[in-house]
Amino acid sequence: MTYYFSKVLHNVSFEEALDRTKNALKKEGFGVISEINFQKTFKEKLNIDFRKYFIVQACSPADAHKSIVAEEKIGLLLPCNFLLQEKNNGIEVSSIDPRIMMQGLENESMEEIALDISQRLERVIENL
Repeated sequence: MTYYFSKVLHNVSFEEALDRTKNALKKEGFGVISEINFQKTFKEKLNIDFRKYFIVQACSPADAHKSIVAEEKIGLLLPCNFLLQEKNNGIEVSSIDPRIMMQGLENESMEEIALDISQRLERVIENL
């Protein structure tokens, strides 16, 4: 089992891939809470030219609440990150599989929550 879900989008711009990702997240009940543009950051802070590498941080408030109630320090693993990066063959969109992150918790409630979130994040990737 890998620790992420991933799909390469062909013949689309980076901006279109980003829009598709945000729309797919919304359909699954997630909102975007933050965006990190590493290409821009590397250029500004390190004067390094780098490919487009962008993280979208998404959250479902209802799932976050359930998770925090079930596992007090789960905030260390929140929110859900989506990585968009420029590749030779297109734009790759990836998401973490929450089940992998929860394996070390030994908390049955979190296993159930992670399974539900995992299925929804996988659908986000599939529906791009």
